[in-house]
Amino acid sequence: MPSILKVENLSKKFGGLLALNNVSFEVKEKEILGIIGPNGAGKSTLFKCITSIYKPSSGKVYFKEFDVTNYPTYKKVKMGMAITHQIVKPLKELSVLENVMVGACYGKANLSIKEAREKALEVLDFVGLYDKKDLEAGKLNVPQKKRLEMARALASDPELIFLDEVLAGLNPAEVSKMLDVILKIREKGITILMIEHLMHAIMKVSDRIIVLDHGQKIAEGPPQKVAKNEKVIEAYLGDPKLALKLLKEK
Repeated sequence: MPSILKVENLSKKFGGLLALNNVSFEVKEKEILGIIGPNGAGKSTLFKCITSIYKPSSGKVYFKEFDVTNYPTYKKVKMGMAITHQIVKPLKELSVLENVMVGACYGKANLSIKEAREKALEVLDFVGLYDKKDLEAGKLNVPQKKRLEMARALASDPELIFLDEVLAGLNPAEVSKMLDVILKIREKGITILMIEHLMHAIMKVSDRIIVLDHGQKIAEGPPQKVAKNEKVIEAYLGDPKLALKLLKEK
């Protein structure tokens, strides 16, 4: 399977703080790649550098073999990249449907208002929010806002989607439903990069996992291999018994 994304020696400095240090990896088409690491490891910074929310201090980002390192975020969206944010920020006074229409209007396909509405209704049905389409977005609960954030990203018609802790704050039943949605997204042919702290969840759905610690990549590979890595256990899992438990749940 060809690579859809290639990151080469990506670094980011904030003053004297080196938040990312020469991180390199590739993502294959239709793959689910999980990104894990302790708080402050550089996970969200990595996403923001790839999508141009932050400007990298050095390094390169290639999307479908094009050097897109310095492309603005909106141009990357037009090319087929989309991101959900850890802290959801819906347009509160607009309806759920109108929020998703915004994503459709500014996405890859340059849809008209009528086409954007049709696309938004389709996506809302896909993520399980169709019955909330006329509700003000600010009145949604946390799990529903997470789905809305995902719907808005999907409405842009991405080939690659970045999911930043979409499971945070959800109860076990909600996590299970969201994992089902994530797997259905992959079934639609969309490649997924996801940051997550719920280890059993990310181990369950990821084809490969990358581990960051203090801005550096310390491990990469299948979940079973990563969970046994001594550096990962020391930096993140902390307990070898936990690693074994996660492997049994995989």
